[in-house]
Amino acid sequence: MSHESAADTSPIGDAALAGLERRSAIEAVRLRIGTAIFLGLLKPGERLPDKHDVALGLSVSPITARRALTTLADEGVVVRRRGRNGGTFVADAPPRDVLAALAAPAGEFNRVHRLVDRRVLGECAVTHFAAVNISEDQLGELEALTGRMAQAESWSGYHQLDEEFHRLVAGASGLEGAVEAYLEVLSELYEYFIPYPIESLHSSNQDHIQLVAALREGRVQAAVEISRRHVDTLHRTMFMGLVDGTAE
Repeated sequence: MSHESAADTSPIGDAALAGLERRSAIEAVRLRIGTAIFLGLLKPGERLPDKHDVALGLSVSPITARRALTTLADEGVVVRRRGRNGGTFVADAPPRDVLAALAAPAGEFNRVHRLVDRRVLGECAVTHFAAVNISEDQLGELEALTGRMAQAESWSGYHQLDEEFHRLVAGASGLEGAVEAYLEVLSELYEYFIPYPIESLHSSNQDHIQLVAALREGRVQAAVEISRRHVDTLHRTMFMGLVDGTAE
């Protein structure tokens, strides 16, 4: 995924926050949504998915999502509107100081970079063996998932399908214990997922489409290179890269 930051100041400031793994689930949701708003990935006036979809997209409970959104509304980061066209929307002018305090600190960047590196290794391994062992049924499932991702209308829906896609590729490898290790890294990295514009996610889906084509044709080397490139891009496009870019 490739995204550009619309922020014009550094979100790091002097905040010394604990690591994401030590935050409460509510604080983690606040950070992930707040960071996306700070970086301009979620635009003023943009409607957020409902709390159930937010929960699914960020892998938390609906209660956690609701409480996080409530606190963000109390702080003026988002606004809630009732009625037929109601919902939760990004505020027209969310307080920059609140957003800056929510943003992930620089100390977390190294952890995420290490997770990306570990995922690159795992992704290349499972892709190699998937290219050798994948079944026709599994190929059909992957093709169906790319089609559903292409039609996804929100970051939440897309992210759920994306996780299903990568889990299926891993399962098709037949590596068993190694797949468990890969999925652990995948889950850890997904804890840092923040909302992205759906147009950027649709662009990222082109990698999935190319990968399925390579798997179907048994082009092992090509499939591995597509997967390597797809994951390695996270070094530059996850929030830590976007945050770094705002300070330039």
